[in-house]
Amino acid sequence: MGSERAWTVPEPSCVLEVQVGEDAVIIVRRYGNPDGTRLILCHGNGLAIDLYYPFWSLLTDEFDVVVHDLRSHGWNPVGPLPGHTVPTFVDDHEKVLDAIDSHFGTTPQVGVFHSISALAPLLSPAAGGRFSALVLFDPPLRKPGATSNEFDLAADRAANIAARRTSIFQTREDFIALMGFLPTLNNTVPGLAELMAQTTLRESDNGSGYELRCPREHESQIIAHARIFAVLVDFESLKCPIKVVGADPTLPYSYLPTLDLSEMATVDYDFLPDTTHFLQLQQPAKCVEAVREFLEPLGLA
Repeated sequence: MGSERAWTVPEPSCVLEVQVGEDAVIIVRRYGNPDGTRLILCHGNGLAIDLYYPFWSLLTDEFDVVVHDLRSHGWNPVGPLPGHTVPTFVDDHEKVLDAIDSHFGTTPQVGVFHSISALAPLLSPAAGGRFSALVLFDPPLRKPGATSNEFDLAADRAANIAARRTSIFQTREDFIALMGFLPTLNNTVPGLAELMAQTTLRESDNGSGYELRCPREHESQIIAHARIFAVLVDFESLKCPIKVVGADPTLPYSYLPTLDLSEMATVDYDFLPDTTHFLQLQQPAKCVEAVREFLEPLGLA
């Protein structure tokens, strides 16, 4: 996670504000080739889609790339904690897709989602039917069974860690220094800590420094909810081709356990060796290769 490279996210060609509730707005941005297949991208819990620029920047020459943050993340204003739930994410997802269709026109489109954002299309009433294909990076899934299992214990641990995160920093450099001690971010692309500071911090309202764009209480609550909704996904009912790219299941997991879906006939499943949950930030070129290899036989790349 060295600083040998500086990443600068360019200005989008179009910005769209989507009112998803009385107290929540999601800001959608468009990049890339408007004549290409449309890719709609979103990110993992507590992060921001601009942090994934080392990944999705490799797609903009070929694809119409439309990105957005989850509510209370990234470019979006912080909303109230009671409304920050997985069902709300699912409802927001539908409203964002409606707005994209309305403003940019309907066209074949592919959802490319990481971690918690993958639950939205998987739990949507449309069951993936609004996409020509889905590519999901390390979605937080678990098998049905007892509530007290490895996944639930990991969710408890991760939620408690998120609730205790340092949330205020005097300078961005303080944040960058702290990120350098996190083993979960080992082997990420050069310059990622600086990009994370740019994309997941905002200036504090009182001018005392910087604070997390997604408050730690919001991040923790979503992790706690993951255990409830992760078991509800039914891949057999989904209405489009699905590719799942997991973290290396042989490595200690850095968020929640990776679920091996290789036995599911309805899912094209792969994992990337030597990657953790943050695989798009560790091996962006290989992640892009996985996207293209999946979409080409479908006529979408």
